[in-house]
Amino acid sequence: MTDNGPKLSPESLLARGGGHLDSPGGPYGSVSPAIFPSTTYVRAGDGSFPFDRIYSRAGNPGYEEVEALLANIEGGAAAMVYGSGMAAAMAVFQALKSGDRVALPRSMYWALRGGLIGWGARFNIGLDFYDNDAADPITELAQIVMAGKTRLVWIESPANPTWSVTDIAAAVDLAHKAGAMVGVDSTAATPVLMQPIALGADIVMHAATKYLNGHSDVIAGVLVTAKHDDFWAQLFHQRPLFGAVLGPFECWLLLRGMRTLPVRMARHSQSALTIAQHFDGDPRLVGVLYPGLQSHPHHSVAARQMNGGFGGMLSLRVKGGAEAALAVAARLRLITRATSFGGTESLVEHRASIEGADTPTPVDLLRLSVGLEDVADLIGDIDQALG
Repeated sequence: MTDNGPKLSPESLLARGGGHLDSPGGPYGSVSPAIFPSTTYVRAGDGSFPFDRIYSRAGNPGYEEVEALLANIEGGAAAMVYGSGMAAAMAVFQALKSGDRVALPRSMYWALRGGLIGWGARFNIGLDFYDNDAADPITELAQIVMAGKTRLVWIESPANPTWSVTDIAAAVDLAHKAGAMVGVDSTAATPVLMQPIALGADIVMHAATKYLNGHSDVIAGVLVTAKHDDFWAQLFHQRPLFGAVLGPFECWLLLRGMRTLPVRMARHSQSALTIAQHFDGDPRLVGVLYPGLQSHPHHSVAARQMNGGFGGMLSLRVKGGAEAALAVAARLRLITRATSFGGTESLVEHRASIEGADTPTPVDLLRLSVGLEDVADLIGDIDQALG
């Protein structure tokens, strides 16, 4: 693809690694993007930098290839990669001022939730939680957003591990009227299934470790902004200051994984829906949590703001409580007991025992990341494990 070439779809851009036939620094005619391991760049005789680069902590061609592609497919103005999803998310919160307040979902990535509780108290950032598992999360959110005080509304949709869905456009309307910006953790949806910026969000975060990479071999995070504003400028200058950058080889692995993102998400979503439908109403379960099910309380919102599928994550609530759920996980043969999600292999985890005594996650819940295995094999494994 060239600057004067046709406008390509996100699927085509991803398949071609951003549309470049050759990486910056060529031309060699290479089809696969290059890796840029250099940490420093040459100065001219007069001390200037003829290539507009000083040091890789501030910028690397490998970062910029990934960032340009992500900004494009998210419909954003710019993107930045980070050394992990936590680094990306925390960069947003670290850019807040003492005395600011943040509205957070009750069900969200546990490590971020727990970390923010201690961090907020230390740096005088107020945290107000809303029940995003409620029938109408926006009504819950409206009760805690305070005009002139709430600086950030944080949304995770679908939310880990209950896969509740928040109406992003409605939350944006509420937040912006109160003078707050909106950040969305869209890790479970990916840009293939949802574009929060098109729904009005200001910042989008991805734990790129998960579906963007898709192979369980990279730790990475991403922020995408809707516009170049003062807050983004602060984030841009903050990243090299805190050193929360991604290594060049990890950037290359991330870009490699993203090239198959659309086809992987289609398979993840179809298999997850098939499994959810198969076990929905199963007498051995309390319930199946998946936004693609019409029985899910947020299904209509998910259908409206997600495109082409509902993602590869679902949770099973096992009758008999924590002991029964752990026993089911132990009997699984094909599905691997492990943390994380979004890879080619299916994973299961009993989240309550990981999260601790003060978790809001039901103790009977098993989180399932549906991989790329044959869906009949996965159903058979779950069926035999349920006993």
